[in-house]
Amino acid sequence: MTATNQIINTLWQKDTNTLKDKLLSILAKQSYKEGKVVLVSGKESNYYIDGKLTSLDAEGGTLISILLLRMLKENISAVGGISVGADPLSSGVSQVGFLLGKKLNAFYIRKEPKKHGTVKWIEGPVKPQEKVAILEDVVTTGGSSLKAIEKITEFGCKVEQVLAIVDRNEGGREAFKNSGLQYDYLFDIKEVIEKAKFSR
Repeated sequence: MTATNQIINTLWQKDTNTLKDKLLSILAKQSYKEGKVVLVSGKESNYYIDGKLTSLDAEGGTLISILLLRMLKENISAVGGISVGADPLSSGVSQVGFLLGKKLNAFYIRKEPKKHGTVKWIEGPVKPQEKVAILEDVVTTGGSSLKAIEKITEFGCKVEQVLAIVDRNEGGREAFKNSGLQYDYLFDIKEVIEKAKFSR
C-alpha cells in the first residue's frame, strides 16, 4: 500500500500538461482507428475512438483517473455514467481518489434495467441527494450522458458536472449547454487526430 501511494502521489505532483501529453500519446496510439463506422449516435464516421483501449490500459486508466480528479468540483461525492464505457472511469477515479485521501464512490448506470432481483437502473453505493459527476470516454452528440443524467436525476441525485476524455465536436457541448450543465473534456478530437499522424 505504501508503494502504491508513493506512485500515485508522484503522478499527482506532476504537471497537468505533462500527464496530458502522455495520455494523448496513449490515446492516439491505442484508441484512434481509421475506417468507416456507425457510432452510437447513429452517425457515420471515417474514424473511431475506442476509449476502452486506453481507460482499461493500466497506465492510461491511471492517468485518466488523476486528470479527471483534478477537474472535479469539490462538492462531488460520487462519479458514474452509462455502462460500459464509463465503468473503468468511475471505478478508476473512485479508487485513485481514495488513495489520495478523497472519498468518492462510483456508480454504474445500466443501458436498461436489471431484469431480475432488484430490477435496478443504478448500481453502486450512491444515495439520493448526493451531488455527482457524470463521466464519459467519448462524447459525440451527448446522448449517452444525457440518458445517464436523466436516470441518476430520477434516482434523486443532483448532477453538478459532466466530464469526458475526448469531445468529437459534433453537438455534445451544445446539448449540455442547452441543458444547463457544466461540461469539460481533456481533449478535442482534433488534438487526437493530429497526434495520431505523428504516432504512425
